[in-house]
Amino acid sequence: MGAGDIQKIGEQISERVGRYAVAFVEEIGNGGILLLESIYWLFLGRREKQPVRLNAVVVQMMEIGINAIPIIAVLAATISVTLTIQGIYTLRVFGAEDQVTFGIGFSVVREFAPLITGILVAGRSGSALAARIGIMKINQEIDALKVMGINPTRFLVVPPLIAMFIMLPLLTFMADLVGLFFAGLYINVELGISMAAYAHQLIEYIEVNDVFFGLLKSVIFAIEITIIAVINGASVVGGAEGVGKATTRAVVQSISAIVLTAMLVVLISTRT
Repeated sequence: MGAGDIQKIGEQISERVGRYAVAFVEEIGNGGILLLESIYWLFLGRREKQPVRLNAVVVQMMEIGINAIPIIAVLAATISVTLTIQGIYTLRVFGAEDQVTFGIGFSVVREFAPLITGILVAGRSGSALAARIGIMKINQEIDALKVMGINPTRFLVVPPLIAMFIMLPLLTFMADLVGLFFAGLYINVELGISMAAYAHQLIEYIEVNDVFFGLLKSVIFAIEITIIAVINGASVVGGAEGVGKATTRAVVQSISAIVLTAMLVVLISTRT
């Protein structure tokens, strides 16, 4: 391989990286515009004689929130018990296993409950939203809405955005309660600490701001999941294969955004 071939490969790599960078910036811009449009139709839709339908929001809340309760409860309990087992095992080396409540309380409320809930909702509801909009795109139903004078953002985006904005923090709070409860049960069995003493330790260690910190992250996750799902669904080209690719891409991007956002929020909060 000569110098010319190496240079050509370098140029191809640079071109591909540049193309991906431009597409990434374009998607961020489209997401910002979509969010602003959603806010506009939410508050001024009635003035435009296109108010957001309450029944559409309720349907989305049922799909995103109520139907997701069992799986989120199971995983919240499982992960909390796993953290408790590992925490007791680690602290036992220092003879401080009775302090496991401190670590479990902060880990569940501030980090793991919003993170796991966001990832589950992204995989479950975000993918469904991307697929639904993608199918409407290839069937030209979105164009039909425009022809009928119905704004697609108001009709398709605002209801799931409101539902996600409401239900994801509520699901996170439920995950907090379920996770801490089952962690307490394991601590009671393993260390003999009563549930009353465990609850007293949680109240002593965890502040209201810690709970709000996790709920605030879940609000950010809700916006990211909805916007990413809609953008990927609206960018579908081709038939069923295109819908599948867009759905997969929406889930991967949503989970990546959730993890990166969680890391950045923790980094900023610990440095201020």
